[in-house]
Amino acid sequence: MSTFAQRCGLHDAAREAALVRAERLIAGASLELVRFAWCDLHGVTRGKTLVASAARRAMEEGVGLVSTLMLKDASDRTAYKVFEPDGTASLPGFGFANNLLLMADPASFRQLPWAGQTGWVQGQPWFQDGTPVELDTRRVLQRALRRLADAGLAMRCGLEVEFHIYRIEDTREQLDPQLAGWPGLPPAVRMIHPGYNLLNDAWFDMAEEPLRIVQRTAQALGMPLLSLEIELGPSQVEAVFEATDALAAADNMVLFRSAVKQALRCAGYHASFMCRPPFPNIMSSGWHLHQSLVDARSGRNLFSRDAPADGSTPADAGYTLSRLGEQYLAGLLAHARGMTVFCTPSVNGFGRFRPNALAPQSVLWGRDNRGAMLRVIGECGDGATRIENRIGEPAANPYLYLASQIHAGLDGIAHALEAPPATDAPYGDASDRLPTSLGEALDALAGDAALAEGFGQSFIGYFTRIKRSDLQRWDSAQDKEDFERREYFSRF
Repeated sequence: MSTFAQRCGLHDAAREAALVRAERLIAGASLELVRFAWCDLHGVTRGKTLVASAARRAMEEGVGLVSTLMLKDASDRTAYKVFEPDGTASLPGFGFANNLLLMADPASFRQLPWAGQTGWVQGQPWFQDGTPVELDTRRVLQRALRRLADAGLAMRCGLEVEFHIYRIEDTREQLDPQLAGWPGLPPAVRMIHPGYNLLNDAWFDMAEEPLRIVQRTAQALGMPLLSLEIELGPSQVEAVFEATDALAAADNMVLFRSAVKQALRCAGYHASFMCRPPFPNIMSSGWHLHQSLVDARSGRNLFSRDAPADGSTPADAGYTLSRLGEQYLAGLLAHARGMTVFCTPSVNGFGRFRPNALAPQSVLWGRDNRGAMLRVIGECGDGATRIENRIGEPAANPYLYLASQIHAGLDGIAHALEAPPATDAPYGDASDRLPTSLGEALDALAGDAALAEGFGQSFIGYFTRIKRSDLQRWDSAQDKEDFERREYFSRF
């Protein structure tokens, strides 16, 4: 009798070899538990933990998950009326909190460095009839990458991730059943460094213990960590990763956030990927996404050029970028307002777009200009030539962030768009501003036909409904600071 993996069309010789390898690793390390994890719409990992003896069968037959996990807003409230007859009419296959099956990829198996005798494996949801759940955000990126592959292209991405680490002082209120709420309170914390002294070596020394945990956790999980840095804000740090293929970069971001939060928590620290933690005098955290397109076969960087375009000046995209690179850049600019909500999906994140704050305000690009939305990096003949998008917040879902870049950039290529001159005044009086709120960003997405076509109208409708639920709760919250403390600082 066939397994569920076989009925899904997943099983082949490579998968069988990966299953055997995972079994050997489980046995060789005497693991007791294996976590089956999945990334939800909000970029948060969820899943189930199985005893090790059940792992092989679970990787063949799937792990049951309630379908409402895919229908929840950022507070974990279900945004669809699943027990009403037409409550999920727009979502075929969903209804009445039915079951999905989480199918793990045995090739993703790792041993968790902070949890004793515990393994981890990444999965994606399937319907019980063996069809994939297309609303899964990892599949959204996989579909976007197939668009690139059909054109003979691939994407490489490097990550610069700013976040905050605090030492936990007290968890009594957080864990007091009399104070439980939905969402709950965060722990009481204090800073690990005082900030306002960028890249200060002494501040690194103050923060070395938690940063060592970050380093060892990332490296033990096989991530291409490049550097750890002291950022400008109090208790703010940054992790930088070498460029990888796009799907690996997104997978690494999901696992990095989850792993760092858990490993630090075990050591008495609270890591927050919330853009603006709820304290006075903090600095916003961004997630700067470096991206380039490469030839799918040779790996050659298709954004770089050997010499400036004829007649170009440093203000022209063609001075550094290939024609393909300029068209991709122009596509990102043309769809900047529509894609903002995928890059900055929280109410809190829009507080980052302030003048002279190393965060963008307007739809502009610049040559090595950290005030611009898009920063072109590299010189002629540089194989690392790339575009850095600076509108992301570190809490964004990586699969949606990257997919939005692909759909926007491909539209620029398809229509042979030309980029305007580079800005030398990123905080000047530009006419095209980025959205300043979650509601404005959702409205911009609703008016972007190319992104609707790229993501699919069904996904746009699904995503928008859930984000509107977040916005409605924010609008009705009497205490906005308490909302952000519980909604974001406690959990993201």
